Amino acid sequence: MEEFLSPRDVCRILGVSYITLWRWIREGRIRVVRSPSGRYLIPRSEIERLRGEEKRAERVRAVIYARVSSSKQREQGDLDRQVELLKKYANEMGYIIVDIITDVGSGLKEERRGLKKLLGIATNGRVDVVLITYRDRLTRFGYKYLQFFFKEHGVRIEEVLHEEKEPLEELVEDFLAIIVSFAGKIYGKRSHKVKKLVEHNKRFLKETLPINIRKLLEEKR
Repeated sequence: MEEFLSPRDVCRILGVSYITLWRWIREGRIRVVRSPSGRYLIPRSEIERLRGEEKRAERVRAVIYARVSSSKQREQGDLDRQVELLKKYANEMGYIIVDIITDVGSGLKEERRGLKKLLGIATNGRVDVVLITYRDRLTRFGYKYLQFFFKEHGVRIEEVLHEEKEPLEELVEDFLAIIVSFAGKIYGKRSHKVKKLVEHNKRFLKETLPINIRKLLEEKR
């Protein structure tokens, strides 16, 4: 059986003034009935309908984050492809894209300009969801820490593709970056021992990896 509410109760439930409610009635936005005593009453179903419209109107604010490890990947269009895929996904989901952030650099690098900007947007409450193709685009390590950080600020991460088929070239670059980072802490960043260690690992990789990776290592000499 349909429940009917007084205008006072409807204003309280919807959080609107009497003036707003009567305007909605005049415009036909909300249906009213007259009781036998002549009182105006609003069906409960009308309130639920208006609430549903308001909920649909509250569109999700999304930030797109895309990253590649090298300028070569950017030139090959890898970065643009990520952005276009995420834009398409956002449109299909009905999200509002409030910003598109890109980075060129290793996922191991903490001082990425784009990542810093993304963290700032999250802390300022300007976004509801961060869209990435794969979690490794956001970071190579410590993904759960970032996930926790965003969650604490009311932001969720949506990984659109879920399973990443990583280019071997990028894994090689990150492997060498780890060596440089740890060796630099042990010997000092400018030590010849760091350079020697990197060159040793490059030779090892050249002997064990496919020809396309060997070419990449030659380019980095």
